[in-house]
Amino acid sequence: MGRLSESRGRPGSPLVRRPGGYRSAPPGAHTGAELARLVGLLAGARPSVESVAVGHGRDDASRAAARAFAEVWQSAHGTVLTVVDWPEDAASWLRPARRLTAGAPDAWVVTGAARGWAQLSRRLRHSTDWRPDRTFAFAPLGDAAVLELAGADTLEGLRGASPDGGSWCVGGGLIIHDDHDDPEG
Repeated sequence: MGRLSESRGRPGSPLVRRPGGYRSAPPGAHTGAELARLVGLLAGARPSVESVAVGHGRDDASRAAARAFAEVWQSAHGTVLTVVDWPEDAASWLRPARRLTAGAPDAWVVTGAARGWAQLSRRLRHSTDWRPDRTFAFAPLGDAAVLELAGADTLEGLRGASPDGGSWCVGGGLIIHDDHDDPEG
């Protein structure tokens, strides 16, 4: 499991350290059912969601998923305040964390590879007013590796969509899957 470590002399840095230099595989392409379910989760959220900030890793699949979500959300549901990308590896994730939380969105929508998201989520939790229970994710982030790297407490309440149109959420240190196939609820 990831742990807090010292970075540049500052105790409590949220950087993930893992022996062997863990690398996560790049995500696959999102599906139509996944996108529909994700939009449905946000549309049904309480309190309601109008403005979102979208974040994604720098791989092609994550860029495409973020772009597709932003187009659908803006055409039918609300406002995309910002679209922020982040690296898989960096010395700090503070800049993308601050950009993602600027403007006080109603919710966040994210996708990417496990390690980059784990790093960013730890920085978000450590340094901003980000809330995982107001964050919605594409399928690649509903993976046990994400919980292991970020720590379950960092992601408690995170929700997301599965490629087949099901959904998942983080609760009690686990990823709980719901295979319900209705994208609206």
